[in-house]
Amino acid sequence: MKKSRCGTMPWESDLPAMGIIPFPLPRLDWYSRSTSTAITHDDLHPRHPMTPQQLHGIALVRKRIDEIDNTVLDLLKERLDCARTIGKLKDESKRAKWDPQRELEIYERLRKNNADVFPPAALYSIFHEIITTCRLSQRKATVAYLGPEATFTHQAGVRYFGQTASYQPMESIPEVFQEVERERVQYGIIPVENSIEGAVTYSLDSFLLYKVQICGEIKLPINHNLVNRSGNMEDIKTVVSHSQALAQCRQWLRKHLPGVPAMPVFSTATAAKMAAEDPSLAAIASSLAITTYQLQVVVRGIEDFQGNKTRFLVLGDKSPSRCGNDRTSVVFGLINRPGALNEVLTILSAKGIDMTKLESRPAKNQLWQYVFFVDMVGHIEDPPVHEACNILKQICAYFEILGSYPAAEAAMPAD
Repeated sequence: MKKSRCGTMPWESDLPAMGIIPFPLPRLDWYSRSTSTAITHDDLHPRHPMTPQQLHGIALVRKRIDEIDNTVLDLLKERLDCARTIGKLKDESKRAKWDPQRELEIYERLRKNNADVFPPAALYSIFHEIITTCRLSQRKATVAYLGPEATFTHQAGVRYFGQTASYQPMESIPEVFQEVERERVQYGIIPVENSIEGAVTYSLDSFLLYKVQICGEIKLPINHNLVNRSGNMEDIKTVVSHSQALAQCRQWLRKHLPGVPAMPVFSTATAAKMAAEDPSLAAIASSLAITTYQLQVVVRGIEDFQGNKTRFLVLGDKSPSRCGNDRTSVVFGLINRPGALNEVLTILSAKGIDMTKLESRPAKNQLWQYVFFVDMVGHIEDPPVHEACNILKQICAYFEILGSYPAAEAAMPAD
């Protein structure tokens, strides 16, 4: 058997002498027992009789698990120290701490080396938290989000930045923009569109009022849960939630709770808090809200359409360098003449640029005038995108680059 780089396995040689073949071993409940090598009551329970040799074999394997855990911890501490050293060197050279290209290389190397032995999704989650924690050790990130605590926006922030960032809830989307623009926080996170309900207009309009840059995105699966204090549907007299959550569950509510009124509130987290205080209320809320406000689940996953996702944007003072899997977002206004929009689309097409989104919004300062938000594949450092944007600046009445950033399909921020 291939030995771990952490050391040899002396207990292996003891097992054959006891009539036990070292591998493959039967599945062990190591999640609950790996912290101790002691034989527990369950091991001696009459329903699970075990021979002394088997009990000794389990104790030896548990001892090895403890050794592995200690080695992993030592390596994590060493990695943290290395990350801090990198941070100091980058400070000296005035380089940005966020390197998306390096991030992609780390995840790709781990994926190949793993060869699907360890569950890939769990591997990604573990290393995302490790990498994010190491990056934040250089400078702890402060993140403004649309609050209160336990909203889907908060959940997206934790998914993106990890548990160790400092999160500051805001009462409105414009406040998130304002906090980032005034440099009271390093980052902000806002919802920008939902796969079912469409654009979040407050977010789009705020880009016209505040000078911030998009530096990342995340697409979060939205699973709506009906929750209350008791977990019983018969106790529900009113359903409360954010207007979009109610809209995304309207068919389910109409079928299963006919005649029960639905009341829109500021956020899904506000709804959860209200339900925690009033036994007659049920909330449509996130899984994070359930644990935060200690609610009981009545029904999970009541959204009308499967695959419901919300796209969130990460705001900062500057966009990161290219990583090879990027998006660029721009906003522009047109001179009022025939074919003006078609001219813009023709320029993007001629440069071979894939446009992934086109959204119009009324210009607030001119009646019946509109601005257009466009997302395109590529980074502003890529020649085709750079050249196309330079041409658009010349022919548009108004043009602004909102940011270039790693696409949600790429790995999340690391160092």
